[in-house]
Formats: sequence, C-alpha cells, structure tokens
Amino acid sequence: MRTRRRLVGALSALAVAVTTAIVVSGGPASAAGPDKLPLTITNSSGRGEAVYVYVIGVNLNTGRLGYANAAGSFTSWTGGANPPVAAPDIAISGPGNGSTTTVQVPRGMSGRVYFSLGEKLKFFLTPDGLVQPAPWAPGDANYGVLFDWSEFTYNDAGLWLNSSQVDMFAVPHTVTVTAGDGTVRRSGALVPDGRTKTINGIAAQSGWGGSVIKRADGTVLRVLAPGKAAGAGLMNAAYLDPYITSAWNAYASKTLTVIPFGDQPNVKYYGRTAGNTMTFTNASGQQVASFSKPSSANVWGCDGSLGAPNDTVVGPIARTLCAALNRGTLGTVDTQPSTNAGDFYRSNPTNQYAKIVHQNMADGKAYAFAFDDVGNFESLVNDGSPRAAGLIIQPFTGGGTPPSSGGSRVISNLNGRCLDVPGANFTDGVRVQMWGCNGTGAQSWEFTGGTLRTQNNTCLDVSGGKTANNSVIQVWTCNGTAAQQFVLSAAGDLVNPQANRCVDIAGWNAAEGAQLILWDCHGGANQKWHKG
Repeated sequence: MRTRRRLVGALSALAVAVTTAIVVSGGPASAAGPDKLPLTITNSSGRGEAVYVYVIGVNLNTGRLGYANAAGSFTSWTGGANPPVAAPDIAISGPGNGSTTTVQVPRGMSGRVYFSLGEKLKFFLTPDGLVQPAPWAPGDANYGVLFDWSEFTYNDAGLWLNSSQVDMFAVPHTVTVTAGDGTVRRSGALVPDGRTKTINGIAAQSGWGGSVIKRADGTVLRVLAPGKAAGAGLMNAAYLDPYITSAWNAYASKTLTVIPFGDQPNVKYYGRTAGNTMTFTNASGQQVASFSKPSSANVWGCDGSLGAPNDTVVGPIARTLCAALNRGTLGTVDTQPSTNAGDFYRSNPTNQYAKIVHQNMADGKAYAFAFDDVGNFESLVNDGSPRAAGLIIQPFTGGGTPPSSGGSRVISNLNGRCLDVPGANFTDGVRVQMWGCNGTGAQSWEFTGGTLRTQNNTCLDVSGGKTANNSVIQVWTCNGTAAQQFVLSAAGDLVNPQANRCVDIAGWNAAEGAQLILWDCHGGANQKWHKG
C-alpha cells in the first residue's frame, strides 16, 4: 500500500521534513527505469516571470539529505548551523512561458521538485539538514514568493510523482509519467479557469477567507490548507470540532467496520466508542488499537491522536479514520474507507478546502490532505519502469482555451478530447495521443504552410514518411517533407495528401491515451476533427 511518511528524522524546530508518496514493497522490484530519469518541466502558465527549479530530498541509499543538479548528480548538504544559515544557491533555470526545461532525477532519491516564478526560493541549513520553506508563516523568507512543489520517489520499484496540495494550493500544475511502451499517465490538471474557481470558491466560504494569501500587487500567492490557516490564526482553530464530536459519538451505539486494504477484504477491524475513546478489535475480538477523540488540528494534519505509525494495523486504521473525518463520511458511512465520492464533504461543517480543490481537478483527484490517497483519490502518477516524467505549469487563467501564442486545439468529434503531445515531450518520434483538453502547450497547434506545428519547432509527422494504413502519427522536427503535410477539410477530415489517408483514432478508442494512425478515410467520428 502507499503511505505518507517522514523521509527524514528530527530536524530543528524550524525545519519542515519532506513528505512524499512511497510504496512499501515486500520484495525486489521486477523492473526499473534508467539510472537518471528525464523530468521535463513545461511552462504553459501564460506568465512572463522567470522560473526556477529545485530538486531536493534524501538519498535513499545513504539516508543523507541533499539535492540534485540538472544533470542528476546528487550532493549532500553540508555546513548547517544554529541559527540556520543560507544554503548554497542550487536553482536550476527553468522554462520561459511556452517552453520546456528537462532535468535528470537520479534513481534512489525521494523528495520534492520545487518551482518558483519571478524570484528564487531561499533555503537554510541547520546541522541536521534543510529548512523547508513554510510560507504559511508571515515571517518566512519565502512568504512573498509565488511557488509550489510536487513530491516524488524514484527507486528500483519505479516512480511515484504527485502534485501536492496538502499544505497549500498555489501554482496549478500537472504531473505525468511515460511508461516504457510510450503510454503516458497524468494527473493534477485543473478544469478551465480552475485556479480562479478554487480561490474564489474557498474565499466565499464563511470563515475561510483568511486562508487566501495575496501579494501587495493583488496576486494570489496561495490558498492555505485549513491546518496551516488555523495554525496561523487565519481561521477558527476549532472549526471541525462539532462534526468530529457527532461522528465520534455515533459509534457509541453502532459498530464501525474498517477494511483498510483493498486487496485484503477479509482483514477487518471493528470500532466502538466509549466516552472519548474509540477502541478497535479484530475478528477474534482481540483489542488491536484505540484512539482518543481528535481535535480539528489532528484531523487537518492526520497527526496527534490520529498519528499513523508505519505498521500493518494501527497506522492503516488511523489513515482510514483521518480520511473519513476529512471527507465527512465518518458517522454516516459505517464501513470505511468509503470509496463513493458522492458521499464526500456532505457533513456540516466540512473540509471546504479539500472539497473545492477536488471539484476543480479535471480527473477529480488531488492531494488535499495527508491521507487523501486512501481509496486512491490522490493526484498521483506511477510506473514501475518509467521512461520519462513531466511537470506542466498550467495556465493561471482560462485553461480551457488555446494558449496566447495563437495556437489552436485540435479536437476529436468522437470524444471531445484534444490532440496532445504526451507529457509535453517534444522529442523526435514521440507518438501523439488523445487527452482531455487542458489548455497546455502540449495541445497547442499552429496551422501554417500545410503543417501542424507545435510551440517547440516540431511538427505532426507520419513516421518514416509511410503512406500505408496503420502508419504511426508522431511529432518530429519540422523539415518540410510530405510526411508533415496535413489538411483539415471543411468536412472535418485531417488528411495527409501524400498518402491520401486520414488521421484516425486507432480502434475507435475513446479513452485518454488513445493513439493515432493513418487509415483509409471513411467518414467515421474517429476521423473527424475541429479546431477549438
């Protein structure tokens, strides 16, 4: 199962430990990616500021904290002090708007990929390691910086990469992984205008407006998660207490059943409340765990009385309880975890932050609290043998419209999805696919000179200049050959004149990730296209 855990031991009181999604594996990996995994950062923000990238974390082989440079070399931190001293400048120059930057992530590393817009981040070192940015504290050196991060683990079992909203919602971004067969998985993409909708939706909730942090020029830097906002005195610290009490007391007269492992349905624990304590027994009636009624802070942080040790009994039960309380299902859904999203966030009061963040994700998935992965509702991509990964900074406004570069979306009549370059990886030979329209540069095409050109000087291309049925459609550096000539007819056919065949969604596959081929034109919806 996946679990969130601290990657480093006790840091100084000022330090914030890295957390990430990892896999607990019972045996050796059967496959792995390259020693250094290319991670392409795509800037589709629509903003003009410089971007800076940082890859920091822990070397899983040595346990040492450090950072990786753009070439994927890991260096351990040295020279910390008390009080903390400034860390070396490890910023990697990131992509300008409409472009990409690729860095290498070394295998055997777990941590965060930070990215900031307009200003470099400030890191500090203690003798125990790195002090992470804590922008929920007004005195933090990075309080006025627009930035965000994704979390990752890359080891012999593969890659886990997630877009985290556990502490804050700030810069909209999508994460991707490309498998060895070229299949691309992605998560974290917002719906059109999702950033604005999320900010405004949370600000409109009674008592939540203080969690929206703005710069002096009016730019919204971030929306704080409720635990961070309450800790900073920006919302009622006891906000969730009435619901917690109601949910906890419900099991004084009925039994809560926890089935923590989806692949082990016969492993069940049974909870009953007496006073402020909920006690769990196993199928034999043996007591295995007990929890005191948590505070709002415990629920927001999934800690304190809901602390989850990395074991096989108490931790999984605590994770399940925390997820149920954040989602508002404890007390009404008596077998947990609940996996019916239609039941979530109906309690009063409820976690409005998590509710609204999830509502504005294109796939409904987010990491809006520490154990949002219970039931697989987290914005995570994973592959056991990855070929590449990606992080796409999405448009801050719009998001459902073509980028300002003047490009167009090419949309299928079959499924309403967009012609997409997987992971915004514009390397020669990458097969294009169908994906939900998201306004990124990976879906921006300029019709010019009979070609479909991307923002990265690559063109839609028939592999090898072939003309037969089943010929692969890919991207390739623009070269003016007949393999890159396409005409979108008034009837909606996208034709390669050299072959006199149509661009076709192979096998009438309406799902995300469907790939494209040339095929005899037959007028079917899988060969019909329009600009958007």
